[in-house]
Amino acid sequence: MNRYIAILIAALTSAEMQAFQLTPRLVVNINIDQLRTDYIEAFSPLFGTDGFKKLLYQGKVYDAASYSFTPIDRASAISSITTGTSPYHHGIISSTWLDHKTLRPASCVDDIKYFASPAKLQTSTIGDEMKVSSNGTSIVYGLAAYKDAAILSAGHAADNAIWIDENTGKWRTSTYYTPKSEKWLPQSSIVTATKRGNSFNATEYNEHIANMALTVIQARAMGADETPDLLNISLSATAFSQTSTMERVYTQLDKTLGKLISNIEAQSGKDKVLFVITSTGYAQADNRNYTQYRIPTGTFYINRTAKLLNVYLSAIYGPGEYIEAYYHNQIYLNHRLIGQKKATLHDVLSRCQELLSQTAGVSDVFTSKRLLSGNNDIQKLRNGFYPPVSGDITIEIAPGWQLVNEIIPEHYTSSTTFVPFPIIFYGAGIHAERVTTPVTVDQIAPTISKAIKIRAPNACSAAPLF
Repeated sequence: MNRYIAILIAALTSAEMQAFQLTPRLVVNINIDQLRTDYIEAFSPLFGTDGFKKLLYQGKVYDAASYSFTPIDRASAISSITTGTSPYHHGIISSTWLDHKTLRPASCVDDIKYFASPAKLQTSTIGDEMKVSSNGTSIVYGLAAYKDAAILSAGHAADNAIWIDENTGKWRTSTYYTPKSEKWLPQSSIVTATKRGNSFNATEYNEHIANMALTVIQARAMGADETPDLLNISLSATAFSQTSTMERVYTQLDKTLGKLISNIEAQSGKDKVLFVITSTGYAQADNRNYTQYRIPTGTFYINRTAKLLNVYLSAIYGPGEYIEAYYHNQIYLNHRLIGQKKATLHDVLSRCQELLSQTAGVSDVFTSKRLLSGNNDIQKLRNGFYPPVSGDITIEIAPGWQLVNEIIPEHYTSSTTFVPFPIIFYGAGIHAERVTTPVTVDQIAPTISKAIKIRAPNACSAAPLF
């Protein structure tokens, strides 16, 4: 009997040791802004063997990925990837929103004390949980072209978040993470003045970020010991200038991914690195001239609508400034005045919804009360709602119509077009597989957490993918 027990214990020990050895030492979490499956397929004949083709043919690929909320932008998407939950919990509804105190637009990572920080991110991230589980010894970084992407992917407890300063063209960090700049961080501009801002195309961003990723891994010896480390990288699949065609963007992106993956594998070992690749899951709608082709369209003026709504409410409840502010497609009411008029917020919201629903170009109107009710029909919009920063009224513009704010100014064309994108896991002993079952991006965080044997982020309730 003792001999059989000894054999069983030895077998269990062997299995545990094998599982430990398969735990990746380095997780490279790559999110690619506006990456689309249809473009990958269209340009695949032009790709090399080390980029997309390696990922698609040797990785575990989930073809039918989506987000559990709407609307989606870079900041809300990245936050959901790293926290494993929706804006309703992590609090990042978009890159910018209206600050209730100042009634001015504010970045989701603006910070008076540190210039920029993850303070507005309300939950823990994968990197945060890695730091906690390792007593601070895991190395965690976030790299991106923009500060919101770098900081939100890095999280609260990261070693650093690094991005390209839009004014100087230099790599920049926040004193929130470290009071002094990394000694190995280049101090010279990597972007000339003529290439800053919107004219700085995605290809150049990606190449610089990939090179910096390799620099960080080497400088910090990431993946060199048995404690897992995490490198979050934000790339782009968008054309920032008219000279950058989508074909050029995707072929260059393929080369960048190939170089990044090959170098990291050579340095750390394929079986010790887990690559995770996905998209931010949206596509910026261009302002097309639908009128020229007799396609239904029109212009919805949010500033004019707000004034009309104020006149309407003044006629009912008495004179006053009932509309405190408006931003994007959201309207913020003056709660103090509503209270002074002895009106209920529910009644005011109902009247606003009734008037706005009859306005041309409006397909639906969602009030804060309606969103908080949790109706399944509007669950995706509710998941993108965060009461402390969202407006009282959200207006859904009809597809093809333009929303215009003449004050900021701001304008964009509404679109509900489906954007196909994958979730890919590659390396660390993962076998090639194509999965067509629909999955959501909030399942990435618990999957990574399971792979490195730590607790999932504290607001994540999604199940691991495998």
